[in-house]
Amino acid sequence: MRANGFLSLTAVMLLSASALAQSASYSWTGYGKSGGVGGSSNCRSYKMKIDVTVSGSDIKGLFQQEGRPQRNFQATAGANGAFLTKAKVDGGTMNVKGTINDTTATVTLDGYCKFEAQLKKI
Repeated sequence: MRANGFLSLTAVMLLSASALAQSASYSWTGYGKSGGVGGSSNCRSYKMKIDVTVSGSDIKGLFQQEGRPQRNFQATAGANGAFLTKAKVDGGTMNVKGTINDTTATVTLDGYCKFEAQLKKI
């Protein structure tokens, strides 16, 4: 029984290490571009900070435009790291799309303005 317990503990430790290896955090701070229909003409002066945490295929993001409340989004990435969701903001929603994998880390928030983030791993 002792050998089986040791093997089970070893398996749990390996799975835990594997799950930790898949977690990563990313960040970006930058300015917007003109949005879609009804987009603000002031987008280029709107400063946004986006933080994203990836754990396996789970994507969790926080974003905050300077002077406004912090917002969030959640998504599940496909096999290639691509995801698509919506985030609630005052007056509606923003479309959120992105790709995070071994070679790419991008997020685009598109609503009243468009924020195209080239994320940096932190």
